[in-house]
Amino acid sequence: MEKFKTIKEKSVEDLKKMESDLHKEAMNLRFQQAQGALKNTARRGQIRKEIARIKTAVSQKTTTKKESK
Repeated sequence: MEKFKTIKEKSVEDLKKMESDLHKEAMNLRFQQAQGALKNTARRGQIRKEIARIKTAVSQKTTTKKESK
C-alpha cells in the first residue's frame, strides 16, 4: 500500500494503469472469496482504499490543470 504522498507524485497515465491493475486484483480476490480460498481478507479493504487514493489524486491533478488554463 502506497502513501498518498507517493501516489500524488506519479503521472495521470501511471495512476490509471495502477487503478486498472488494482481493479483486476480486486476481481480475483472476489473470486477467491466466493470459492472459499481467500487467505488474506483484509487485502480487499486495502485495495479499495488505494483505489480511492488514486482516484483522488487523478481528480486533483485534472482539476488543477483545468484551473490553470
